[in-house]
Amino acid sequence: MAGTTTTIQVPVGTRDRLKRFGLKGQTYEDILETLMDRVEYQEFMEAQHRRLDERSKFVLLREA
Repeated sequence: MAGTTTTIQVPVGTRDRLKRFGLKGQTYEDILETLMDRVEYQEFMEAQHRRLDERSKFVLLREA
């Protein structure tokens, strides 16, 4: 772990739920990083799908 760290207080239920996302030997930092990476990837993919949907609404001049 590089740099300064901090403590984030969460209810025990939230901590326990977070644990279920991890694998044996993973730290909370590892689990959070993995989850954030997945969210960023999902957001990227959704943005790409929106772009493709928008693109299909246009007609190329050569098709007109």
